[in-house]
Amino acid sequence: MLISNAYAQAAGASADPSGGLMGLLPIVLMFVVLWFLMIRPQMKKAKEHQKMVSELQKGDEVVTQGGMAGRIVKVGENFITVEVGTLKDAPVEVVIQKQAIGALLPKGTLKSL
Repeated sequence: MLISNAYAQAAGASADPSGGLMGLLPIVLMFVVLWFLMIRPQMKKAKEHQKMVSELQKGDEVVTQGGMAGRIVKVGENFITVEVGTLKDAPVEVVIQKQAIGALLPKGTLKSL
């Protein structure tokens, strides 16, 4: 025979009195740390973004998540129209989803660009 037999040993009287609960403690502790360091701040940031998007109005200056800066011309249910510049004295307007707005700029920021 090339492989020797392996036999299970009988359980001794020194079994874990806590029933293995102490083995779960590090996992629970890691989840709590993960919650406070990653999940909770992300939920707070998403809530602030949702509030900012719901308060957008005509005339606000915004930057999209793609990096385009412009002034809001029209606000719809799910989309907004943003004026991003002029071409031959005609305004250049793009339609963007509300959720694609990255930041609200202070008034007069576009004039300084």
